[in-house]
Amino acid sequence: MTQNNEKKTKKEKKEKKNKLSLRRKVSNLAFALRQIWEASPSYFIVYYLCTFIWAPLDFLTGSYLLRMIVNSVERDSPPETIITYMLVIGAVQIAANILNNMFWNVISPGQYHRIGTIVRKKLFNKAAEVELACYETPAFYDKYVKAMDEAHERVHKVMQTIDNLIWRIISLACNSMLLFVIDPWLIVFGLFPLLLGFVRRWYNKLNHSIAVDKKPIDRRIKYVRRTFYLGEYSKEMRMGNMYLRMLDELEATYRDFKAMMHKHGIKRAVAKYIQSIGLEVVCVMGAMFYAVWRTTAQGTMTIGDCIVILNSIGTISYCLNNMVQTFADFGEHSLFIEDVRSFLDHEVKIKSPENAPPAERGDISFENVSFRYEGAEQDVLKDVSFTLRQGEHIALVGQNGSGKTTLVKLLLRLYDPTGGRVCLNGEDIKNIDLASYRDSFSCVFQDFKIFSMSVEQNVLLRRSREGDTALAENALRESGAYEKISTLEKGIATTLTREFDEEGANLSIGEQQKVSLARVFAEDTPFAVLDEPSSALDPIAEHKMFENMRRAAVGRSVIFISHRLSSAVDADRIYLMDGGRITESGTHAELMAANGKYAEMFRLQAENYVGREAAV
Repeated sequence: MTQNNEKKTKKEKKEKKNKLSLRRKVSNLAFALRQIWEASPSYFIVYYLCTFIWAPLDFLTGSYLLRMIVNSVERDSPPETIITYMLVIGAVQIAANILNNMFWNVISPGQYHRIGTIVRKKLFNKAAEVELACYETPAFYDKYVKAMDEAHERVHKVMQTIDNLIWRIISLACNSMLLFVIDPWLIVFGLFPLLLGFVRRWYNKLNHSIAVDKKPIDRRIKYVRRTFYLGEYSKEMRMGNMYLRMLDELEATYRDFKAMMHKHGIKRAVAKYIQSIGLEVVCVMGAMFYAVWRTTAQGTMTIGDCIVILNSIGTISYCLNNMVQTFADFGEHSLFIEDVRSFLDHEVKIKSPENAPPAERGDISFENVSFRYEGAEQDVLKDVSFTLRQGEHIALVGQNGSGKTTLVKLLLRLYDPTGGRVCLNGEDIKNIDLASYRDSFSCVFQDFKIFSMSVEQNVLLRRSREGDTALAENALRESGAYEKISTLEKGIATTLTREFDEEGANLSIGEQQKVSLARVFAEDTPFAVLDEPSSALDPIAEHKMFENMRRAAVGRSVIFISHRLSSAVDADRIYLMDGGRITESGTHAELMAANGKYAEMFRLQAENYVGREAAV
């Protein structure tokens, strides 16, 4: 009983969430049109101007002139009159088709792409602003993915749907007036599709439910696909038959899709059947019988009028039915655009205050800092205090999960503390310009990423400037990557990965890490952060890298995280973290003399290393 109530409550919440007020729906549609207008006002104007021209022409050539020709033949009008009508129809059709093809095949594709680019840039700029926590919040991330997937298409679909509505209204008005002139009773057949409006709404609601339920299934399918074609999964996929497990996951998505269609499919088929019967049998066939009866049995209607009725009644029914569909489409578009607007309207929590001063060189201090991830039951960091002095090199060591990487995230202001504060020269970093503060750091992350761009761009991670090539080459020499890069045919202009370039280079993990390390040497920033910077390097490469780092980092404040305690020996100060706290601090010599946990861990690593060397 309790489970049923929970399901009912979740369903009610979902329906309430998906239900938008009329005002909000109109606002969302206006928002979509505004994006197109801002991107290309001329395209917006021409797009709708064409509709107001072509819709009446379509009626004239398809219904009105056809009636005149057939009636002229029936009345034995002179051949010149009939030929004139046909020439008019042909000339109008040729002119309309030339303009139509020019617009849709020459002008529209470029404008369509331009609009998509501008809309995506807005989303990408927002994605760059939002705090890191948003990517780790399922509800927000789901909204972000839907916004990225739907934004461009939905914005353009709103324009198309309004265009369809205008076309149908013009076509409906013209054909209805013509039928009213022929026989006012014919309008009854044309209005019948309006009675099917509730069925159409039901059908569209089912379509929307299917689209929403299908999203997570599609994401799982894409994930399985990525594991088969991305190189980063290639080794694991070939060990232990993992590929079979992923195939099982693919099969599970089919079962979920089948269950979803079983849930909605029969209802959708019934709704579609009712619409088809009402439109094709009652409306169109009924009007056809009426027109044929008047023409053949009563002789009170001309053949031309009969033909026009057969043509126009179908057009009227289709227009009315399509208009019902159009308003349902507006509701669907509005729901998806709501996700886009919700994402764009997200209030960024980590940002700069107005007129914030730029960051400067100096001391960074953690003052009783605590932090807890959203939804977690315990703090990851607990009352952490320390100071990174200007020009000082410190090391953070400790077991996995002790809070080292989280501390770096707070240092870079990717998160804000839930307790305490982080200060630069005594000023809370919340009061300092965020962009300049982050620009004062050069970072290498444990989970570094290589982009499918040139080596130079992978080192600099920014737009190109004059003199960048020499800067990147020097940084690669310092990191130890230049020897390998210089052997590539295009040198630092070589594209890394072959995702978009068949002549690209696939580097080993160790070589990739050296390229990522070059990012620290590329810019003379006040601070450098290295999170496991040598995890993929051999001992000789690691030793050389730290020598280069010490030489290049003179005057810079450096904080690095490492599980290899040997790399911490030369640090000015070492902080041992355990359970989210700093439990020991001092130089290597001081910590070894204290004979605490650091000394124990160092000796164990040294023994293991010596043991392996002896075994060799």
